[in-house]
Amino acid sequence: MTIGQSVSYRGAVTATLGLGSNVGDRLSNLRQAVDLLQRAPRIRVIRSSRVYETKPVGGPPQQDFLNAVVQIETAETPQALLTACRRVEDGMGRVRGERWGPRVIDVDVLTYGREALDEPGLVIPHPRMHERAFVMVPLLELDADPPLPGSRSARDIRFGSEELAGVRPFAPPLV
Repeated sequence: MTIGQSVSYRGAVTATLGLGSNVGDRLSNLRQAVDLLQRAPRIRVIRSSRVYETKPVGGPPQQDFLNAVVQIETAETPQALLTACRRVEDGMGRVRGERWGPRVIDVDVLTYGREALDEPGLVIPHPRMHERAFVMVPLLELDADPPLPGSRSARDIRFGSEELAGVRPFAPPLV
């Protein structure tokens, strides 16, 4: 199956995933993550935002990240989708060390349809996405009004010039 191939799953949901990398060949890491997601059963990558270079938020001093958001169609449950994302991270050698530390790849479930979910280990919409320009800028390329935590609306989100200056276009969409 190739990216963008027309495959529809019974009961499928459109979801968005945030991708980030700041170790090694960052752009290649993002592309590999998309390829691995596409190969996962019951997941179809539909499209991607542009790739942005962003300053790290929190954690130790480290290299800038490359970030993108991909829109997928999936027949997986939210928990199974999270498991698929972790398989991608593990398969690419992600080591879970210091919180907000450097990583070869990070794959976060941002949204799952318009659903709100709060379960151990998984909160959807992602609980801090509205606070992070490196998530919101690429997400808004794909969805002008994404579901946000606390029933917020994208039009209510404000980032300062310093936060927005830290999100710089780097490469065209991954898909």
